[in-house]
Amino acid sequence: MTELERYFAVGRAVGCPEDQMDNFERAGVILQERQLAASAAARLCDRAGGPTAVGYGGARGGGKSHWLLAQMGADDCQRVPGLKCLLLRKVGKANMEHFEDLRRRLFIGLAHEFSAYRGVLTFGNGSRIIAGHFQAEKDIDAYLGLEYDVIGIEEATTLSSRKHQDITTCCRTSKPNWRPRIYSTTNPGGIGHAWYRMKFVLPFLERRERETRFVPARVSDNAFNNPEYQRVLEGLSGWQRRAWLEGDWDLAAGQFFTTFRRDVHVLADFDETRAREWFAALDYGFAHYTVVLLGCTDGDGNLFVVDEHAERLWLPQRHAAAVKAMLARHGLRVEQLRRFVAGTDVFSRQSDGTTIAAQYGREGITLRPANMDRVNGWAEVLQRLGDVEGNIPARLFIHRRCGRLVETLPSLQHDPSRPEDVLKVDADEEGVGGDDAAEALRYLVATRARSISQRKLRGL
Repeated sequence: MTELERYFAVGRAVGCPEDQMDNFERAGVILQERQLAASAAARLCDRAGGPTAVGYGGARGGGKSHWLLAQMGADDCQRVPGLKCLLLRKVGKANMEHFEDLRRRLFIGLAHEFSAYRGVLTFGNGSRIIAGHFQAEKDIDAYLGLEYDVIGIEEATTLSSRKHQDITTCCRTSKPNWRPRIYSTTNPGGIGHAWYRMKFVLPFLERRERETRFVPARVSDNAFNNPEYQRVLEGLSGWQRRAWLEGDWDLAAGQFFTTFRRDVHVLADFDETRAREWFAALDYGFAHYTVVLLGCTDGDGNLFVVDEHAERLWLPQRHAAAVKAMLARHGLRVEQLRRFVAGTDVFSRQSDGTTIAAQYGREGITLRPANMDRVNGWAEVLQRLGDVEGNIPARLFIHRRCGRLVETLPSLQHDPSRPEDVLKVDADEEGVGGDDAAEALRYLVATRARSISQRKLRGL
């Protein structure tokens, strides 16, 4: 088998159609296996009902930028005349130098013109790639209202969720033979880490991708990296090693729960006959999420979070019915819980003199105040997570059905003004992000049932 035949065989194996491989071959573009997998995902965007966004991210040095320009220029632009593409990257000068370097390597086999002054690369069929940039998020506004058939975003996690959403409104087309799509490449970390992880990484990990496709990148994917570069990454420690070498999206700079490991702490199954006592915790919100977590302990003192209720814009009566249904799934009633605690805000009197706790009480759910000590509460969560690298076993486990909690924990950051505390963060207008599920976990872990003697003393 020749090198070219081997190349085509790899492309077919990962799902690249024959005409796509022909386009790469005509352009003289050689992509590696993981890059070809990303290109196969890009072709899925052609299908009605297929994805509209492809993310390619993870470790540094995986060849992501090379793939992005190759896919846009050597495949998309060659098969549809007059395609208008935007390649967006933070910091203009670095973007233009990077663009020029890649253009020289990738498109020597394709007739094209390039205006460095305008930052526009034009192919013979009229398709073009516009090199855009932003130094501050407000610079994104210059592109709003324009129309692009393809948008490629490098270092996507340098954008906030709001600005990413803004730029997606520019991805539309009037061409009957084209379905618009957005490609993005990035590394873990940055201001957009949480939204990117939620939009691309979690659907991939949980095998529920619909509108998106995600291709994980590893430094070992790129055979053209010099050996010294990989050794540099291997010499890193802490979150940087896990994020930049291993492409671990459960880590980011400033992360509070650095010992959280999906493969250790998230369970696919749990034998409920092991439960010795059951309890629940509620973090209240209306515009923000109300989250209720159901937990139990086993005979060895391990704590399991086995179910989750999380909704916003609901009244207490509706939450109460959903919580009772959640308990019933586990053969439980409210009165069988050892305790059901909530943040102290539900006990504050409103303007009419009533409390949220009283509204739940009328629905048959009696709440009592949670332990509100933030620093010691988070410290206990950390203790229960253990430390795999330090051979300290975990004593806190979360069932995978608790999706919001599993999403929340890795994204929480240290409070810069109080490093022992978690930085408070609210969900955005669409309900993305926020710390509500983690607050409910803190209540669940840190609030213990009063002892009999304490109850007797309080009754005296």
